[in-house]
Amino acid sequence: MMKNLFLIILIITTVSCKAQTYLLRTFTEIPENSYLKDTNNELQYYEGTWKGEWNNKIIYISFKKLTNTYKSSLNQYRDFLIGRFKVTDLNNNILFDNTNLNDDKAKITGGMFRKSDDKYGFTYVDRDLCMRSGQIFINFTDATKTQLQWKYIQSENWIDKDCFYHGWVPADVPQPLPNDIILTKQ
Repeated sequence: MMKNLFLIILIITTVSCKAQTYLLRTFTEIPENSYLKDTNNELQYYEGTWKGEWNNKIIYISFKKLTNTYKSSLNQYRDFLIGRFKVTDLNNNILFDNTNLNDDKAKITGGMFRKSDDKYGFTYVDRDLCMRSGQIFINFTDATKTQLQWKYIQSENWIDKDCFYHGWVPADVPQPLPNDIILTKQ
């Protein structure tokens, strides 16, 4: 009996040590299988639907918080945001819409806060547009947290010769996301 109790305590201790929890804003290297947790509930302020206009288009983007999700590329668990968006023209014709995608197929996936400027970063990968990709950074512009500054930096050379848009004039290639925009909480 004592031997079994010792074994159980040893297993619990081992698992506890391997699955340590760190604050979401931990900027140092953390061990594998650790958990970056939103203990201060910062991500909740980003959740919901946001709207903005650019180039005669309207974007509706919804952010959702995922918790304790394993990121195999980082070998760690973390809380992060995902984004889904719908873009329409001014006549309400839908140009892009991925709002019905499952969480694990979201085209916009959150990373973490940047230490240098406190902006939250995302990666954008669009398999429907020849793997178009880039980085997105957002931050609040007001104390009421009802407006977000959005900055999208598209990866260079995303169109290869197998892409449908190869050879197109850059102005004619679909632009699903704005580069710079202020989004307002809906």
